Amino acid sequence: MPDQLLWERDGAGWPNAEASRFVTAAGIRWHVQIAGAGPVLLMLHGTGAATHSWRALLPLLAADYTVVAPDLPGHGFTQMPPAALMSLPGMARGLTALLKACALTPEVAVGHSAGAAILARMCLDRQIAPRALISLNGAMLPLPNMPTEIFAPLARGLAAWDIVSRIAARQAAAPKALDRLIRSTGSTLDAAGTELYRRVVGSPGHVAGALAMMANWNLRDLARDLPKLRTPLTLVVGQGDLTIPPSDAVRVRRLLPTATIVSLAGLGHLAHEEQPATIAALIRDAAPR
Repeated sequence: MPDQLLWERDGAGWPNAEASRFVTAAGIRWHVQIAGAGPVLLMLHGTGAATHSWRALLPLLAADYTVVAPDLPGHGFTQMPPAALMSLPGMARGLTALLKACALTPEVAVGHSAGAAILARMCLDRQIAPRALISLNGAMLPLPNMPTEIFAPLARGLAAWDIVSRIAARQAAAPKALDRLIRSTGSTLDAAGTELYRRVVGSPGHVAGALAMMANWNLRDLARDLPKLRTPLTLVVGQGDLTIPPSDAVRVRRLLPTATIVSLAGLGHLAHEEQPATIAALIRDAAPR
C-alpha cells in the first residue's frame, strides 16, 4: 500500500486540528473532527478531498451545531479499508459504524460532491434520519457520456498498481499541475487552500484512496432509488462548477420534485471553500435549529 498521511508526521498545521480525534469503527482507524454544540450536523467531503476542505466552514457551523466531519476511508488520515468498504453502500455502512462508535445521531447532513451521494444512500437505507440533507455541488447521478462498464474496470486496474498512485501524486503536487487541477473545478482558492490540496494530492496513499473509491463507485442504484428519498433535500449549485454540470441538479429534481435548488453565481465546484459564510447561511436556512 502506498504511503499514507500520518498524523504524527503530517498533521502539523492541519485546519481545526484541535477538533481532531481518531476512532476505530468498521475495522479501520478514522480521522474525524468534532466541534461545537447543539444538533449534530454530519459533513462529508468528496472524492480526493479531506477534512481540510471544511477549514473555514466548520468553525462557522460549530457556533450552532455539533459538527462531525470525518475523512472518508482511504482519504486524508483515515485508514484504507478493504475494497468492499470503498463502494457507495460500503462507505455508508462504514460511516454508520463510525457514528455509532461516537454515539452521535445526525439531525442535519451536508455533503459535497460524492459526499452528498453517500448521505443520500444512508438516508435511503435508514442508517440516518436527518431532518435536512444539503447537497453542495452533489455528484448524485451517473455522469452523462461516462460509461461505467468501461470507466470502473479502468479505475480498478489503475488502483491495483501502487506505482500509479506514486506517479500520480508526484505529478499532481507539482505547482503548475495543481493549479490546473483546481482551475478545472471552476473555483479559485487562496494560497493557503491551494497548499492544503498540495499536501493531500501529494500523498500516494491519499491518491490510492481516491482511485479505489472511483474504482468501486456506481451511482445507478442511487439514481433508481432517489425518488424514494423522504428527507428534505436542498441542492446548492455553483453555476461555475466545471466538475459536476449544474444541470445535474435539474436532473435530480426531475427524479425528486420536492428537492429545492439554490443557484450561486460565480462559484465553482469548491463553492464552500470560496464563500464559506454564504454556504453556512444557506445551511442554517435549510436546517434551522
